[in-house]
This record gives sequence, structure tokens and C-alpha cells, in this order.
Amino acid sequence: MEELYTVKLSKIINEFGLEVMYLNDLPENIEISCTRINRPGLQMVGFYDHYEAMRLQIIGKVEHLYIETLEPEERTSRLEDFFKSRPVGVIYTTSLPVSQETVDLAEKYGVPLLRTSKSSSDFMAALIAFLNVELGPRITRHGVLVEVYGEGILLLGESGVGKSETAIELLKRGHRLIADDAVEIRKVSATTLVGRAPEIIRHYVELRGIGIVDVRRLFGMGSVKETEKIDLVINLEAWQDGKMYDRLGLDEQTTDILGIAIPSIVLPVCPGRNLSVVIEVAAMNNRQKRMGYNTAAEFNKRLMESMGAM
Repeated sequence: MEELYTVKLSKIINEFGLEVMYLNDLPENIEISCTRINRPGLQMVGFYDHYEAMRLQIIGKVEHLYIETLEPEERTSRLEDFFKSRPVGVIYTTSLPVSQETVDLAEKYGVPLLRTSKSSSDFMAALIAFLNVELGPRITRHGVLVEVYGEGILLLGESGVGKSETAIELLKRGHRLIADDAVEIRKVSATTLVGRAPEIIRHYVELRGIGIVDVRRLFGMGSVKETEKIDLVINLEAWQDGKMYDRLGLDEQTTDILGIAIPSIVLPVCPGRNLSVVIEVAAMNNRQKRMGYNTAAEFNKRLMESMGAM
């Protein structure tokens, strides 16, 4: 059974600077668990089939103007039916006026009532993105997440293979750390994974023989980042004599995380190999592939044409 995550209403209020019109409880005690939102236009005309009260309800200009066109008695009836359904929260956009009647109904049925100055479209887009991050499915993987040339690189491998040491070398070369040791990975869309560090270990790196170091203080604020999209998985493993490693890059490998296939490669680790430089090249190469140019495929094509011309 998939675990259900929640976000406190207080966090949404603080994130978007919402104006509180009425709250039935402390915002820290009110939890939102649905990533979807709803504009209750159909509900205002009495259609409640497939209606989900667990969604945040957004009232924009269209809904507001429609309600204002109704006769007072009918308006009260429609609003009461809506608040009687006890939605998890109602948010007015565009600084629309909220009548005392609406506030009274929210209080009567215990429905949080909020308002924002942002337009409906802009606010809904931002709110959906926020909820997808906060409520998305997640797992924690043992590894290191760094940003290299704008690419989110997830380093995986056995303990002691050199993930943290490689991350420190990348930091010295101007790249950024997101998480060391434990990476919390969230699925924020059907194609996107975002990683972050658990708060207790954020910005810290463990180096065997030295201990815990504070990356933000040692390397500066520019060396850390709160979250990053995962674009490439690099599996570090000790070099095994006799094992065939990919020499051309024609084999497209992926790692499945939360149902999303992320491009991945295996990097063998051995003394004298500069992993930070190799990872920089891997990041640039992966970015180049996403932009439509595959060096390995192009080289293979040229080779086949050359052989065909002989």
C-alpha cells in the first residue's frame, strides 16, 4: 500500500503569503494530502458527481462573478451546499472580495478560508508544483547527489568506494552538493525525480579519517543547493579485472527509481583514476544527449559509412 504524505496548511500559507479570512484550527494542525486542486464552477450550479472535498478549492473571477449574478436566496443556497461538503480549504484569488456571508458559512462548517492577490492561473500552476514536490511518492537511497554543469548526478555504490571523496573533489572544482550519504528522492511528475537531503544532515559530508565536515561553511553558500532534478545515475564500483566495461557508450543503460527510468552508467574505480574529471565529462555528455546529439551513435554511424565505402 502506497504511503500517504501530507503537508501542513501553515506551510502553504507561508510559502504563498496567503491572507487568512477564517481558520477552524491552528494551521499547523490542518493537513493537506491531495496534489490535485479544483475550481468549483460545476459545484456552484449544483453538480457534485465525482467531486472530491479533499482537494483545495480555488475560486477565481469566473466562479465569483457567477455567484454574484444569482438572486440572494439562491446564492446563499449554492454557497451553503458548497461549504456543507466541507472542502479541506477554499482559496480566493486575485484579491477578490469575500462577503461576510461566505465567512459565516466557512465558520459554520469549519472550512479554512484564504485569499491571495495572485491570478488564478499563476497561483494554480505554482500551487500544483508545490504540492507535487511536498506530497509526491518518495524513497531514500544511500548515495550522493551533486549538481555538475547543471546536471543532477546521483552517485551510487558500496560504502567506502569513494562517493563522498569524489563529491568533495567536485566541490573544489566549483560544482554543488545536494546530499551526502542519504538522498531523499521524490517523484514530482510522470517523468521527473527531485532529490534533497534529510534536514538533519543537510550540507554535511562524512569523510572517513576526518569525520563530519560542514560544506556550506568550508566552501561557501555557492557550493550547496537544496534540491536538484536527477538526470543521471552513476554507479561507482571497484575495478574488476577481466570484466568488460562499456568502451563506446552505445549501450543505453537505465536505473528504475519510483517507476521512472533514469539514464545510468557504471564507472569502475581504481587508483590513479580521476573520477571528478570523468564525472564532469559524463555530465556534459548526458546533457548533450538530452539536447539531441549522441556522440557514440554518431561515431558508430561514421564507422559504418567508412566500412561501407571500402
